[in-house]
This record gives sequence, C-alpha cells and structure tokens, in this order.
Amino acid sequence: MGRPRTNDETVKERLVVCATEMLATRPRESVTVRAVAAAAEASTTAVYSLFGGKDGLIGAVRDRAVAGLFQELSAVRSSADPLTDLYALAVAYRSWGRGHRHLYTVLFGGVQSFDPSGEAGASDPIRPLLAAIDRALTASVLDGEATSIALSIWATLHGLVTLELAGALDAATTEAAFHSTMHATLRGWATPAAFHTLRQAELAP
Repeated sequence: MGRPRTNDETVKERLVVCATEMLATRPRESVTVRAVAAAAEASTTAVYSLFGGKDGLIGAVRDRAVAGLFQELSAVRSSADPLTDLYALAVAYRSWGRGHRHLYTVLFGGVQSFDPSGEAGASDPIRPLLAAIDRALTASVLDGEATSIALSIWATLHGLVTLELAGALDAATTEAAFHSTMHATLRGWATPAAFHTLRQAELAP
C-alpha cells in the first residue's frame, strides 16, 4: 500500500488562500514560504512540492485573480449598444473587486503588472473591454485609439474601486460617484452624436 498523499488539492487550496490574504495585507517581502505554510497548517515541503517555491505560489495566486476577473467580465453579454456594454463591464469589474477584495488587491497591488501597450492574451481581463471598445469605434459612438480608451476606463475604474474597498466613501456617495464618473469617462471619448445619448442615460433615474 502506498503512502497517503498529504500534499493534495485541499492543502494546495489552503496555501493559495493564505498566500492571497497575506500578499494583500502584508509587505510582499514578509510573505515567506515558512509564513504561508504555517498559516495554512502545511509544511514548507508542500509549497515546493505543489508550486516549486514562493514564485510559483505567487504565480498561482495571480493566475486565480486573472482567471476570476476574466470570467466575470466575459459573462457580460454583448448587446446592440456597445456603450451600454461598456458600462455593464464597469459594473462587473466593480462587482468582482468587491466580492474578491484580497484577489483584487493582489492583482493590482504589485503582483500583476498592467501593461496597456502589450498584446492582450486569450484570457486577459482586458480583452472583453477591448472587444467592446472596438465595437464602439466601429459603430462611431467612441472616437480615439482603443488602447488609450481602455487605459482611461481602467484607471477610472481602479480609482473608484480602490476608494470603495478602502472605505473612503459612504455607500450613497460611492454609488453616485460610480454612476456619474463612469458616464463622464465614456462621454469624454464619445463622438458628438453619442455624447447626448450618454448624457441622457446618466440623468435617467
């Protein structure tokens, strides 16, 4: 009879969860293999056996965050109105950040770099946003360069979500700021004909 497997999926999951929390709440240099293993009630050997070491474990955390955000954004269905879709993507982005605070912090807090000039991979969270922007450009409701528009929207979203997660704004202010700021960002890239449509949508109850 073989020896029982101790470094199994359960241990792997505990290590990823503990590493995620520690990376989101502590200085990265303090997140050692020994510290994560102790928090997960596992051995340091398990980290090396399952992930190859600290870098592999951090990579697993990053991959989970990227996959989770991509899945959330990809679930937003396309409609005949790409501007509506862009707003819906912003809502989905915010929803994922609120529901996965630690993963969000890890993803945009230094572990995962955002390269607005790089090519979007097949599972890159930026891909659904770029697809909606491309449709908006084709429909002549946005005017500009796709990457610049994507970076503008992402920077706005990141600022709003970061403030919300930090508790810097009360609930009512957060809701109002998200609604008005996202519409203002889209209007900034809108063609003249689309500008008025966006303004009406913003003022709608």
